[in-house]
Amino acid sequence: MTHELWYFSIDRRPADRTVQDIAVIVSYLRHLAALTGVPPLLLSQLASVAYLEQLDSGVTLYRQGDRGTSWYAVLMGTLDVHVSKTGIVEDMNAVSRSLGMGSFFGESILDDSPRENTIVTREPCQLLRVEQRDFRALWQKNRDSMEDLLGHSKLKNSFDSHRSRSHTNMKNLQDPSKPQKPDEPNPCLPITTMDSDGAKAGRVLRTLILTRSPGLVRDRRQQSRTFRRCLVGAEMVDWLLAIGSASGIVRSRHQATGMWQSLLEQGVIQHVTLEHPFRDKYIFYRFTIDAESELQSRSWSRGLPSPEDEREADTKLSEVLAFLAQKAPDAIMRLILRKPSYERTTDDLEMIYDELLHIKALAHLSNSVKRELAGVIVFEAHPSNGTVLFHQGDEGKSWYIILKGSVNVVIRGKGTVCSLYEGDDFGKLALVNDAPRAATIVLREDSCHFLRVDKDDFNRILRDVEANTVRLKEHGQDVLVLEKISANNANPYSHFKYSVMAGSPAKMLEHLLETRLDGRDRSSVDSTGRRTSAPSGDTDLFLDDFLLTHIIFMPIHQLLTELTRQYPFHTKKVETSCQDREFILACKRRVVQFVHRWVTTIYDPVFEEVCTHAFLQELFEEVQKESMSSGALQDEVNLMMQVMDMQRTYAEETSTVSGQKWKLPPSGQPVSLFGNPSSHAEDGIEGPIERRCTMHGCDDIIFRVYCADHTYCTLRFPLNTPADTLKHVAADKLGLKHDDLVLVELKSSGEKISFSDTDVSIPTSLSVNGRIFISLKDHLDALTCLPEQENATEGANFDIEIFSTRELAYHMTVLDWSLFKCVHEYELIYKTFGRHHFRKITSNLDVFLRRFNEIQFWVVTELCLTASHSKRVSLFRKFLKLAAYCKEYQNLNAFCAIVMGLGNVAVTRMNQTWERLPSKSRKVFAEFETFIDPSRNHRAYRMALNKTTPPIIPFMPLILKDMTFTHEGNQTYSDSLVNFEKMHLLASTIRTMRLCRSRPLNIPPPTPRSEAEVRAYIRCLRCIDNQRVLNQLSQRNEPSQRPK
Repeated sequence: MTHELWYFSIDRRPADRTVQDIAVIVSYLRHLAALTGVPPLLLSQLASVAYLEQLDSGVTLYRQGDRGTSWYAVLMGTLDVHVSKTGIVEDMNAVSRSLGMGSFFGESILDDSPRENTIVTREPCQLLRVEQRDFRALWQKNRDSMEDLLGHSKLKNSFDSHRSRSHTNMKNLQDPSKPQKPDEPNPCLPITTMDSDGAKAGRVLRTLILTRSPGLVRDRRQQSRTFRRCLVGAEMVDWLLAIGSASGIVRSRHQATGMWQSLLEQGVIQHVTLEHPFRDKYIFYRFTIDAESELQSRSWSRGLPSPEDEREADTKLSEVLAFLAQKAPDAIMRLILRKPSYERTTDDLEMIYDELLHIKALAHLSNSVKRELAGVIVFEAHPSNGTVLFHQGDEGKSWYIILKGSVNVVIRGKGTVCSLYEGDDFGKLALVNDAPRAATIVLREDSCHFLRVDKDDFNRILRDVEANTVRLKEHGQDVLVLEKISANNANPYSHFKYSVMAGSPAKMLEHLLETRLDGRDRSSVDSTGRRTSAPSGDTDLFLDDFLLTHIIFMPIHQLLTELTRQYPFHTKKVETSCQDREFILACKRRVVQFVHRWVTTIYDPVFEEVCTHAFLQELFEEVQKESMSSGALQDEVNLMMQVMDMQRTYAEETSTVSGQKWKLPPSGQPVSLFGNPSSHAEDGIEGPIERRCTMHGCDDIIFRVYCADHTYCTLRFPLNTPADTLKHVAADKLGLKHDDLVLVELKSSGEKISFSDTDVSIPTSLSVNGRIFISLKDHLDALTCLPEQENATEGANFDIEIFSTRELAYHMTVLDWSLFKCVHEYELIYKTFGRHHFRKITSNLDVFLRRFNEIQFWVVTELCLTASHSKRVSLFRKFLKLAAYCKEYQNLNAFCAIVMGLGNVAVTRMNQTWERLPSKSRKVFAEFETFIDPSRNHRAYRMALNKTTPPIIPFMPLILKDMTFTHEGNQTYSDSLVNFEKMHLLASTIRTMRLCRSRPLNIPPPTPRSEAEVRAYIRCLRCIDNQRVLNQLSQRNEPSQRPK
């Protein structure tokens, strides 16, 4: 192993070290004489938390009386130890002893005692440094080994271990088997009191274990100690998998472990000595009721279940498993958050980081800070209302974020001044200002959960971020803010040292061209136009982030202006040095490579701008001219030829669909092509035919505009026509004065949404049964719904029961895929930031989002319009089966819509229908509800999505929610600089969408039975989107039972 690899690994921050890094560090340390005899486990833990310090001679490491912050191990060199008997530095005597290779010192940090001496380097030294928090954790986990190690070091260096106060206090340090301090969360203990659901789950599982697998529970002996009536963790996981896999609820050992941990958190089960959380290992656990029986010397036989208990438990098993499966992901996350920092694996840190991305209180922090927090943030729970977290005037020790529950903020003399709820944070100000607490925090409800960052970690992270931040200035103003990162690629020109945090648009583009694109003539171009020997560093996403989000801060015309400035057009032929010529050619190569990547990534929006055509033509001609005159830029000519081919293809496709017209039917049906029904792209054909389904801003659309008396006019305008124009033309046609008019959508529920005068693509943005009205601003309250708005939209006149469920799912997936493929990623940005800011339409996205609502309300409508109980039960089962097939086809958008429709209150209140459902159907529905459960930011769905390979039709409302959360939680500009951390988050969401359709849809069609009818049916579903009307229909089917 080379020294370079060792330095590369140890130089990374502990939170960033991979398993490979730790292995490299351990391998290096193992061969050092200084660490001979250190146990492998301790060495591995040391490698995961230690820093490397390289000091010159004469450096004072710390002084006598200082408060210690770190422990040290000497790898190379010698240090002198000075002691002052009076405690005054000037009275410090000569060298009392020295510390050589293999010495360890600084353990006074265990009890916060002041330093007993001053340490100065005699020659250049190399030290391992471990911070106080990490050293304490190492001590608790490896007490015997650490005592032996430090004792040997003291004897070797002539220390008197009997006189060392810190060594004495080390022996009094808390044993890890005992309850930990309140500020050190113990994952072995419950976090809340046992509720009825938890008690029922424990009772059911215990009953079934004792009646069906009694051999799992028995007395066991370990280390000369007998534990009565206990189970083994690995066997508990095996048993849960065996009973849960048949129903499909329990699918992995990881999930089963989380289910048992959720019971441990409620105190239903416990480790026999309260030392461990639940683990899939040979570790002993028992049900708490059995532990209590032992303490109270009650007879074991009195706790055995009866046959009636067994039958009852069997009937409730599926319900209990579904409940625990829903709790498992949160329990696993809490378990990770309660681990000490050094025990968190790379996967653990990634899970925590993903969680932190969606916490409102952390939205303003950079991604690097969130990654640092992932290594130190901990979980804290308090069970009782009225608990005081801290008092006004106390020293500020931690920053808190509320995960669950709420607190009151109380100030002396004022009482409760406000309340804080889930997502809020408190306590940070005292840490930042190093000031006493300004208020008392009191829990206002039971079972509150928090995330906590302690003061030392908080300050260290702030220091590290500031130390690794580089600010580039021009004319005294910041123009680029960079953060130092660890390199992950050995390639010399894709070895990025800094990530971009913020900057001016022009400076970020300049930095991108200089650092992320190869200006050297050392590689060839393959058939796709990508360089084969100079990879651009896939681990760095700056280029991709810029391309996907530049429209927010740098419109296309501005980008072209900057690219023109970066490319030396029309350079005069003067005598230049070889070095200058290479620099000019490098600038040209970078611009061409950027343009090629830009066009292939964005495509349509690039060619939609007229100014782009002239720029690309001029650039192509310049590159050709340079190639012909000097023989350089041959690869770049090939790239530009590909770009020009794409431009011609776009022009041909655009001319093919020129004059395309759309219509918004008056009966609530979805937007469709006008006058050319055979040209729909819903047949699933890939290629140019599918692109005809894409809606462009210049496409005309025919629609109606109503006024208060329900008279209307029909308009035909391009989709990108602003609302102000539509409003004035409609007013002229309807004979209304132009004063104080407003264009609004009137939903079937009576809700009114006004459009701004600059808004575009209005007809496609309507809800399922919404209509466009024009009215005076003061008369909006007088608007009433059309009579047909409260009825179902017109659909194909077929009975769903005659269709094969698989065939329905197949054609539904093909249709949804064709709509999804038409949505450009930029439409997410237009929708999130406001399409009127860009004057761009979001029609394709609008149609796809409307499709979700159509499917959801179609399910509710069909069930509520079915009067017969038996038919309703049959229809419910068909919808469940349809959802299952959609999930199989990875049409998660339709799957979520169907399940949400089945969970609509108008459906769930029909108790007689639910009672007639087979238990298997109820189990399946419970599993589906767990999949779409919104808790913990839709964690169950996100985890499933991460394990799925494309093609996927994702849950589109969640993608839009992520975009909105990022936009509203982060400023776009900070001190006049673009907040590129926000751009990275937005681009990450967009990449999820791109990944989902990175492969073509290719699912085998089922045996056709009634293909034409099915396609006609699923394109036009009948639905009622007025919840009040749906509730009335539900009430008519099954009237509410009045209490007697």
